[in-house]
Amino acid sequence: MKTILKKYFGYEKFRPLQKEIIERVLLGKDCVVLMPTGGGKSLCFQLPALMLDSTTIVVSPLISLMKDQVDTLRANGISANFINSALSQFEIADTMRRVGAGEIKILYIAPERFAVPGFENFLHNLKISLIAIDEAHCISEWGHDFRPDYRNLKLLRNKFPNIPMIALTATATPKVREDIVKQL
Repeated sequence: MKTILKKYFGYEKFRPLQKEIIERVLLGKDCVVLMPTGGGKSLCFQLPALMLDSTTIVVSPLISLMKDQVDTLRANGISANFINSALSQFEIADTMRRVGAGEIKILYIAPERFAVPGFENFLHNLKISLIAIDEAHCISEWGHDFRPDYRNLKLLRNKFPNIPMIALTATATPKVREDIVKQL
């Protein structure tokens, strides 16, 4: 684990709680992660994604956030991409083909993508190791950035019952944390 941390992320050691969270994810257990902005939340799913044998799906609410994370991962030699409304149909089809061929280790998607006809079937044809829900406070109707399409992510547990999930956020009151756990 430390070799991957150094090789791909350039760090010598973990920040507080990162190692424990990553170990839990690698055991296939669900997690809710509440860390401050800049606290290293993304590493908690990105590093395990490299250690797991198949694709990690990351649900993220912002196109700019997806692009920044994918650009950083690629710069570090990690095969990552995103599917969102900023792409052409050709680019989406090509990304889906590459994910299906096992060429992409981490795939970022917007929560609205689940409403696109055929997308869920695409996911069911993949071997998925982990589902990460970034900015998970958006799931909660009590959160400040509530988004209805995030609320629909509760269906993921029924549709992908054997795939571990990690929900991450920097902003969650006790009521929001409770709602995240209840929804996922």
